[in-house]
Amino acid sequence: MTRPFDWLTPDWPAPQHVQACVTTRSSGNSAEPFAAFNLGDHVGDAFEQVQANRQYLANALGCQPTWLNQVHGDHVVAADAGRILTADASVSREAGLACCIMSADCLPVLLTDQAGSCVAAAHAGWRSLAAGILENTVASMQVAPQQVMAWLGPAIGVAAFEVGGEVRAAFMHDNPITAQAFVPSENDNRWIADIYQLARLRLAACGVTAVYGGGFCTVTDPRFYSYRRQPVTGRFASLVWLAE
Repeated sequence: MTRPFDWLTPDWPAPQHVQACVTTRSSGNSAEPFAAFNLGDHVGDAFEQVQANRQYLANALGCQPTWLNQVHGDHVVAADAGRILTADASVSREAGLACCIMSADCLPVLLTDQAGSCVAAAHAGWRSLAAGILENTVASMQVAPQQVMAWLGPAIGVAAFEVGGEVRAAFMHDNPITAQAFVPSENDNRWIADIYQLARLRLAACGVTAVYGGGFCTVTDPRFYSYRRQPVTGRFASLVWLAE
């Protein structure tokens, strides 16, 4: 089974046996407002439609996606095809077992090492970013950070990401250098945040400087689901796995 033409393949220098993909809204079974390729089973879509979409995904990619109960935290788990674990990142060293993140504005981050010995995926919304999800994911890979590369997938763009002062304070509490990722909004005590820059700064702080991707905006790009654009919406997936 082939994947739809508009699904994304990350542009990064990962080893050939490291595969990755980001889905879009096209070619699925879900009806409005989830049309069409919704993979989230927690957003109000019909269960059978979500399951059909998930099975199509597995068949099209030839891997086993491992789903998480994402809670905007900092917990990382080993990918497990038999259980849905509560975490915001997973790591896999087993061929064909894909780390999988669902999102609709939050930042998906895919990772591997230069040897392709393992892969990981992190759900890096601002709460998880500030809590240390990327640092914890890199540590869970158990390879030297200098050997790790990351790809930043589709997320809310800088022009659309207005946040309160508490968001800026949460980042600056532990890492004052992140102030450069915020500029004042026209509204009082509001800031325009660059989630891609925040991710790069957090990764650099733990030794990961080979960072690719970024530059998307889920709010303005109709290929992707966006919670900020439409609060009742689906979720797309970002996956990375070791080929069989």
